[in-house]
Amino acid sequence: MIHVYLMPGMAANPSIFENISLPSASYTTHLLEWQLPEPGESLSQYALRMTQFIEHDDIVLLGVSFGGVLVQEMAKHINVRKLILVSTVKSKYELPRRMKLSRKLKLYKALPASLIEDVDKLAKYAFGETIKNRLDLYQKYLSMNDRRYMKWAVKEMVCWDQETPTENAIHIHGTADKVFPVKYIDNCIKVQEGTHIMVITRAKWFNEHLPKLIENE
Repeated sequence: MIHVYLMPGMAANPSIFENISLPSASYTTHLLEWQLPEPGESLSQYALRMTQFIEHDDIVLLGVSFGGVLVQEMAKHINVRKLILVSTVKSKYELPRRMKLSRKLKLYKALPASLIEDVDKLAKYAFGETIKNRLDLYQKYLSMNDRRYMKWAVKEMVCWDQETPTENAIHIHGTADKVFPVKYIDNCIKVQEGTHIMVITRAKWFNEHLPKLIENE
């Protein structure tokens, strides 16, 4: 049995994976959730703390967006069978210009409270798009809207300092991703017209391709 651990993106909860279905005869999926960061906790320290929720060996670890950054940090502390990154970046060099500028000018420190309190703004920030008449879905998927968490998460995402991509990681990226434009991304499996939330909107693609990617040595 292969154990697959799934980590959602910034502010999102595990329900984003509700349509991901792997063959039960071969796979067991486990859903990871964001925890509130401790005061002054670095991303590396947070990642180490998150490994306490991994209960098996030789696992597949999949992360989406900021969750993809987190699982790369987690993989530095534990052995993984496969590391799968979705709609994310593998190093600071793949960050878009606006995030690099935010880091340089420390604009992330001015994160407005309205971003946290307005679910529509939060959705646009976390998902990179606003879909009319989908507010109920945003409220369903975006449950980690704690102010301390959001300030921490935005800072750690923008200031992530990884120089070299994690070796042998499988990177899946949509060609229509507005948060992390594909033009900045190297060495990835491209999903045509896939957006930043394609793990929700293109679940069928993942159900079809994930087993092959996991089993291919």
